[in-house]
Amino acid sequence: MPHAKFPYLYLMIHIYTGNGKGKTTAALGLSLRAAGAEKKIFFGQFVKGMAYSEVKLITEQIPQIDHQLFGRKCFIKRDPEPEDYKAAQEGLLAVKELIKSGKYDLMVLDELNIALHYQLIKLEEVLSMLDEVPTETELVITGRYAPPELIERADLVTEMKEVKHYYQKDVQARKGIEF
Repeated sequence: MPHAKFPYLYLMIHIYTGNGKGKTTAALGLSLRAAGAEKKIFFGQFVKGMAYSEVKLITEQIPQIDHQLFGRKCFIKRDPEPEDYKAAQEGLLAVKELIKSGKYDLMVLDELNIALHYQLIKLEEVLSMLDEVPTETELVITGRYAPPELIERADLVTEMKEVKHYYQKDVQARKGIEF
């Protein structure tokens, strides 16, 4: 929907999805670019409870980026527990309030698609939330398994496709690369 004062300016929704590596990394790259352009950024991470290496840099060195975790320990190899649902739902409520504030030029909802896939939050709530995002805000949603309804609403969808991955050679996650 075009902005009343600036018809060329309207909400853009990006989705970075797929089974390949690089979704969060792409969102971080866009966040750095926006920070360099004096934009105000919110980077919220669903499902994740561990402060990955990027969090340290963001919180200590990049004041234009506000960061928040909306998860606990990783549950990808187990069923989510009630606390996982609670963390995701509280995260969605927090994001809705931040959207209403109009404070951010760029909002990243990292791994929101995973929270949707595991039904930690409802798709209808997310789709409704998109109607509330200010037209001046760029919104990025990451994570595997982006639902078709979200893809339909997006302006840009990038699918990261795994062609080859060193995990297949039993290489473990490395600090500074995967976390």
